[in-house]
Amino acid sequence: MMPRLGEKYQLEIDVISKPNSEYLTDDYFALDLPVAPAVMVGDEILVEGSDVSDFELESAICRNLGLPVPEKKGMLSRLLGK
Repeated sequence: MMPRLGEKYQLEIDVISKPNSEYLTDDYFALDLPVAPAVMVGDEILVEGSDVSDFELESAICRNLGLPVPEKKGMLSRLLGK
């Protein structure tokens, strides 16, 4: 999902992955970052401790770039590619 959106909007995506134990240290909490797993776009924390939908992530990227937020499509539209 993220590489596709990075190509679509011409932006750099940083993925930070560490063992869970490193996210539970006092040093990590001192950074005032969200609890892992988390997704941030700019300074906006989309989710902490759960997954995020493609639509929510793409909408946040558009808001951050000052672009129109995409329309949410229903299941039938997605299946038919409309």
